[in-house]
Amino acid sequence: MKKSLIFLPALALLTLVLVPDVWAEGAEGAHQAAGNAKILFFTGVGMAAAIGMAIASFGTGLGKGNAVRGAVEGIARNPGASGKILSTLLIGLAMIESLAIYTLVIALILLFANPFLGLIG
Repeated sequence: MKKSLIFLPALALLTLVLVPDVWAEGAEGAHQAAGNAKILFFTGVGMAAAIGMAIASFGTGLGKGNAVRGAVEGIARNPGASGKILSTLLIGLAMIESLAIYTLVIALILLFANPFLGLIG
């Protein structure tokens, strides 16, 4: 937690230091500032997509692990109910995996067909 509290402000400061022409004045400076704004925009979108997919993958991995653990414990306690437990487990795993697929679809939309692209310079 401490590393992220140090890393995020350092990343923001580094972004502001490395791209000083964003606030440039004049026609040439405005054109260059628009290009730098698009670079920052696509960098932010790429980072957000990567972080979102990482969080979704982590969450679905934990969910799948808990589901399989519960199914195995249930089968160990009552081997006669293994058919019902297995079918319920497979449906649950499909629902859990759909969450990661939804996150992937949103990340791909943001990366390749971004609806917010018209809002920047």
